[in-house]
Amino acid sequence: MTVRPDVVVLGSGVIGLSTGIRLAEGGARVLVRTAAPPARTTSALASAMVGPNLSPPDDPQHAWTDETLRVLCTESMPGVAVRDGTLAARPAGATPPFAERTPGFRPLADDERPAGFGTAFAVRLPLVDMPVYLAYLLGRLREAGGAVREEPVGSLDEAAVLAPVVVNCTGLAARALTGDPDLHPVRGPRIVVRNPGLDRFFMEAPMAPTWASIFPHGDHVVLGGAQRRSDDTTPDPAEAADILARCAAIEPALAGAEVLEHTVGLRPGRAAPRVEAERRGGALVVHNYGHAGNGVMLSWGCARDAAALALGAPPA
Repeated sequence: MTVRPDVVVLGSGVIGLSTGIRLAEGGARVLVRTAAPPARTTSALASAMVGPNLSPPDDPQHAWTDETLRVLCTESMPGVAVRDGTLAARPAGATPPFAERTPGFRPLADDERPAGFGTAFAVRLPLVDMPVYLAYLLGRLREAGGAVREEPVGSLDEAAVLAPVVVNCTGLAARALTGDPDLHPVRGPRIVVRNPGLDRFFMEAPMAPTWASIFPHGDHVVLGGAQRRSDDTTPDPAEAADILARCAAIEPALAGAEVLEHTVGLRPGRAAPRVEAERRGGALVVHNYGHAGNGVMLSWGCARDAAALALGAPPA
């Protein structure tokens, strides 16, 4: 980019790229400054089932999720597939409010539920293969005229010199940029195994520190089901073995599946995402961070509102 950008977006994860796309496709000159390429961000490690939308209708996260579901279900995007699957909980009678609004919703009978689960229902939701999807978003941003530079900024004041509008999509790194005391790391392991032939997903309600999640993406399956407040990204073999055992108990075809990858990401934990604007010297700074484990699910809705704030329009 040889001319001064209209907007500098900080961060190239799913939140930064989605926001940058909304801005660039809206006519703004966009420069993304990032500490790492999209493929090495926390977003690349997301399991990325989008939905169901269980937030109360008056919660901003309800509208943000609805917008993301609209985009992912109506636009053809590499890495995104709408699949049938099962959501389940150990206790009986645990179907959450608003679940019946989910596409494909059908309560499962006693003989259809996995052993040990008192509540289960079928749904149809998007699954996102994050490495593929992030590569698509990066290409779409560049096609819209946006530029990406792998060079982090040291402060918001430094970013404010670069453009009249700064959009802070730095995830957990926003702790250092803003001093936000509500932001904290949430450790989440990601196990990738060779797909033994699965095409349906499974997600256990995270009502305990550990659970089971099974997300098939063609030739591989992403397994998960543990999180705790920690900044330790060291893979734990015992933790991985536990995740594999819990998933295989639900889907026996996973027993003995070849492990292709074991990584750990740090989600930007916060009680609620921060999507708001403030003046900083002569620049407008729009914050869009703190999505915890729901970054993909909230991405297009938050991008819409953050871009509106950046361009001086009221958010939806």
